[in-house]
Amino acid sequence: MKIGILQCGHLEKEIKKKHGDYEDMFSVLLAGNGFAFETYLVVDNQFPGSVDECDGWLVTGSAHGTYDELEWITPLEDFIRRSYNNSVPIAGICFGHQIMAQALGGKVEKYSGGWGIGHTQYSLVQDDSYVDLLALHQDQVVETPPEAHVIACTDFCANAGLAYKGSAISFQPHPEFTPEFMRDIIEHKIKLGLSKELGEAALAQIGTQYDSARIARQLADFYKQDYEVKPDTQAAE
Repeated sequence: MKIGILQCGHLEKEIKKKHGDYEDMFSVLLAGNGFAFETYLVVDNQFPGSVDECDGWLVTGSAHGTYDELEWITPLEDFIRRSYNNSVPIAGICFGHQIMAQALGGKVEKYSGGWGIGHTQYSLVQDDSYVDLLALHQDQVVETPPEAHVIACTDFCANAGLAYKGSAISFQPHPEFTPEFMRDIIEHKIKLGLSKELGEAALAQIGTQYDSARIARQLADFYKQDYEVKPDTQAAE
């Protein structure tokens, strides 16, 4: 099964040299599931030829906002809608979570409560359990799309995970981030103007282990389930 990574940003050169690029992080996160990956730099306006070019899609994080006036935002929204309407499974992380919600009828804003950064505990609605994950965002989904329901939340971020009526799922936190990556990206953000007090407080709370494997399993099951049922669905038609 081939997963197309729709890359929505560029990592800083030194961080990429140390930790790898988006494809590297997601291939590690989803390792052991038999997936192949192909990356499309949508941030540079490089899009797949069609939604059927891969068996599933993953929309990455980004330093950009979904409301930014960038030439690739509208084509990405169009691609998300085509993928969703054609039942090609699509998942999103952080910015990917937000742009999927915006494309499918929700609303995203720069949150008035400020940053969600570092170690964060999320409530999983389905079984009333909790997961510890890493977060890095100012924007939030403030209104969910009509066909989405909340599967993860915090008091700070009410719509932190969404599952859709169709073949789509998304999460605000970053299961692909390691603690080492998180530390380096926060230190980089401080250099770019992030409040030193906020950044250092987040750095002090970063632990050594997170529940990324649980979200990875959920994402893998999501892709595989959709992939496996496609032939039966087509046969029934």
